[in-house]
Amino acid sequence: MIRNPFQWLNTVVTEPHYFFHFLVFFSYLPIRISASSIFPHDVSLLLLRREIQAILAFTIFSAVRMVREETWEGVIGDTLLFGKAFLFLLALYVDYHLALWYMVAFLVLYILSQQPVFPELGAAKTMTPLQLESTLIEGVSSRYWLVEFRTLSSSTCVRNSRNFPELSVTYVNDNLSFGIVDLGLFPNVADKVGITLKGNVGLPAYILFENATEITRYPKVDFDAKVFHPSVTKEYLSRHFELDRLLLEYVHSK
Repeated sequence: MIRNPFQWLNTVVTEPHYFFHFLVFFSYLPIRISASSIFPHDVSLLLLRREIQAILAFTIFSAVRMVREETWEGVIGDTLLFGKAFLFLLALYVDYHLALWYMVAFLVLYILSQQPVFPELGAAKTMTPLQLESTLIEGVSSRYWLVEFRTLSSSTCVRNSRNFPELSVTYVNDNLSFGIVDLGLFPNVADKVGITLKGNVGLPAYILFENATEITRYPKVDFDAKVFHPSVTKEYLSRHFELDRLLLEYVHSK
C-alpha cells in the first residue's frame, strides 16, 4: 500500500491508466463551467442538484467497496468504474452528444490502457516454465512450492495481484517457496498444468507442489464459471492450501 501522498501523485502522473482517467474526469469541469453560461438559471440549479446527488452516491458506493474489497487494486478499479458510470449519467443530463463522446473516451481507455498490477513481489519469484520445471524436478530449494499462474490481461488477476506477494511474506520458509508464472508471456505452459486460457476463466490459478508432484489446486480442473466460487482472498488461500499447518510443521521440525 502506498502511504506517502507524493507516491500517490507520482503513480497518477506516471501510470497511463490513472493519468488518462484523471484527464477524462477533469474534462467535465471546463465543460460544466461553459454549460452554466448557456443554460437557464433553473436548469443550472437542477443540474447542480443532480451533481450533488451523484457525488453522494459515488461516495457511498466507493465507501462500501472499500470495506468489502481486500485489495487496493480492487477498490481503485471499482471506484473508477463508478466514476465513469456517474460521469456518463451527468453528461447524458447535460447533452446526449457529450455522453456519446464520453462513451468513446471510455472505450479508448479500455483498449489503450490497463490497470497496473501490484508492483511488489514479496517473497515470491517470477519464473519461466523452464525455471519452474527445473526447480520442481531438482527439488534443491523447497519441499513445497505454491505457484500462481496469472495473466495481466485479466482484470481479476490484476485485482488480486496483491494477495499472493503478501501471502508469500507471511508463510515463506525453507520448506515452502512461492512462484509466479505469467501465462500471458508463456501461454504454452497452460496446457501442461491443465489451465484454460479461454476467456481467462479460472484465473488466477494456484497449484501446490510437493517434490514436483501436484497436491492440490484452486480452482479445480473442472472449474465452472457459472457456479459460485469464493473470492480469492489471502485468508481463503491460506485455508485452502493449509499454509498454517505447513508453517507449523516447519517450525516443529527445527
